[in-house]
Order: sequence, then C-alpha cells, then structure tokens
Amino acid sequence: MAGEFAVPHRLIDVGGGRKMNLYCSGHGAVTVVFDAPSGDAGWSWYRVQPEVAKHARACVFDRAGFGFSDPAATPNTSESVAADLHKLLAAAGEKAPYIMVGNSLGGANVQVYAYRHPSDVKGLVLVEAQHEDETARLNKVTDGKVKQIYAMVEGQGQYCLAAARKGFAQDAEAQANCIGKPLDTFGPQLGAALLASESKLSYWQANVAEYAAIATSDEQLRKLRRPFGDIPLVVLTRGVSPYAVPGQPQSALNKAFEDENYAVQKEFTKLSTRSTQRVVAGAGHVIQADKPEAVVDAVLEVLKQVTP
Repeated sequence: MAGEFAVPHRLIDVGGGRKMNLYCSGHGAVTVVFDAPSGDAGWSWYRVQPEVAKHARACVFDRAGFGFSDPAATPNTSESVAADLHKLLAAAGEKAPYIMVGNSLGGANVQVYAYRHPSDVKGLVLVEAQHEDETARLNKVTDGKVKQIYAMVEGQGQYCLAAARKGFAQDAEAQANCIGKPLDTFGPQLGAALLASESKLSYWQANVAEYAAIATSDEQLRKLRRPFGDIPLVVLTRGVSPYAVPGQPQSALNKAFEDENYAVQKEFTKLSTRSTQRVVAGAGHVIQADKPEAVVDAVLEVLKQVTP
C-alpha cells in the first residue's frame, strides 16, 4: 500500500493558485483526518490510513511545502495549517463530522483546528502531540538541555538548507546526513518519493521555517486553550525515550525528562470528560512508524464512540 502515498492524488487550489495534496479513501459517516509531525508529509501515516479506511473515510494531506503541496509565502504555523486544511477539505467536498489525528506539531495543528471549527470535530487522537508549555517544562527539568538540543536541530536545518541550495548531487555526505536512505526504510516507490521531495530547496525552506515558527504555534494554541467538552479524546504517549542510550541504564536526567513528558501529555486528558491516556510500549515519538496498530486501535476506539 505504500505506493499509494508515493504519488499526488487530488491537488486542490486553496487560494491564489496554491495547490495542496489530499488523499482520501474509504467510506463512512465520519471522516478521519491525519496531520504529520514537523517536517513531514501525509505519507507519515502510510501504515495507519489504509487500515482506518477499512472502517471510515480517512484522509491525509501534505502541509504547504511538503510532499506534493506547493510552498506558501509564509511559514506553516498551527493557525495557518488549520486555515489551509479547512479550505482544502471544503474545496474537496469532504464532509464533517471529523475525527482529527495529529502527531507532534501535527497534534498542535489539529487541536487548533478543533478550536476553530468545534461543530465539525467530534473526536481527537493526540499522538505525542505538541503542548504549548512542553518546551519550557522539559527545559526546566533538564537544566536547559532541551533548548540546547533544539538549537542543534536548528543548526542541522540550516546546514541542510545550505546543502540544498548547492544541490545534494554535489555533496553525498550532506545527502546522507540530511535525507538518509529512504529507499531502505520505505521501499522503492515511497522511498523514491521521499528522496525526490527532500532533495528540493523548497522542502528545506519550508522545514526550517516551520521549525522556527514552533514558538509561534505554541502561542497560538495557548491563546485558544479551553476544554473540548465531552468529545472522545485518546492520548498516545511514547514508551521509548528518543534520548535513551541503547544498552545503558536510564540516567536520572533521562528519567526526569520522560516523567515530565508523560505529565505534559497527561494534561491533555483534562480537556475532555471522555479522555484516556495510553503509553505505547516499544514506540518512540513517531508512534505511527513504530507501532501503527496502536494508532489504528485508538482511532477505531474514538470512531466507535462518535459513529451515529
């Protein structure tokens, strides 16, 4: 099924001639909409969307500048992504009610969407979703180390952006550092699509701009923050630390970091009277890659509660 995600599907004008890619399949009274983590496209869900589509209408999309979507003139923020997505779904004729599913930054984006369009959203699945206070809280318990890590990520982004300007064909080391070997990970079709996408200058411009705007997205979410009421909400939290050292016992610093991450994620459960948090054993931050079945199960659990 990965090949379905390796090609553009519906390229829809969201204003001013800018087109965004939308891929939907399946049928049902409820439509499940997925948003990817920072720097990633709709294909992040290639192991989840087809399974959900057996039970409901299921849609993935590419944010501006990623996958097969045209870049935008301004950085992706949670507000701009929610606005783009609303135009995209309307222009495509995709109907509410929606269950919104988001990982990491995509998790912040779908929360903003739910706040902006509350009558359309009947359920949420937050997959290691970004919380507006996450950076400050994690930085505090690690004595500033989180901001050091984020600065390294920003530096890596600038390095890759500079390499993309020169052209990765001229620098095999930069290509390995920035893009890796997607054909090995995703197979020949989807891997080739990822390689082509991430070799473009426009991809790295969008990636760097989106990452730099995360603080803006946090503030946008903070301003909107209020309870979601009684809509079903499932919070999926990683069971494996992205900073764990394989074969080594967990350090006190890592334990503090992971305990705080769990606590931050638990904050989401206060937003609905019908909420649950689940730690996914064996999964890191991108749960849909490590344990896609856990995401499918969570979506179907919410679907069961909202289906008329």
